[in-house]
Amino acid sequence: MINNIQMLGYGVVALAIMIGVGSIVLQKFGGATAECTRNNNATDSFAYNSTADACQSNVTLSTTTEDPLDQGWVNTHYLGGQLGTTGLAGWIPAIIAFTIGMLFLGYFMARGGKGRTM
Repeated sequence: MINNIQMLGYGVVALAIMIGVGSIVLQKFGGATAECTRNNNATDSFAYNSTADACQSNVTLSTTTEDPLDQGWVNTHYLGGQLGTTGLAGWIPAIIAFTIGMLFLGYFMARGGKGRTM
């Protein structure tokens, strides 16, 4: 049974690595496709700020940011959210609890309902 729990741990670590790497890759893809073409007036334009993950004013360098509206950024941002706590990563605690519960039930069922033997 300990081997099964160890394999479960390896699986959770592998899933966490895949989610982490996937989130980073999707954010970089989103930044590469982001287009900030809004102009509030003739002297102000916006550029993508990868630190804020949003469009920021070039002229005023204001702290207010706006999300890019191009389809490439919107799609990759949505997919990144689906990997995060609102998506796949949010199910991990339930998967772990269910799997460990099934391991214990399987252990007790494998004993064949035998009571204590003396």
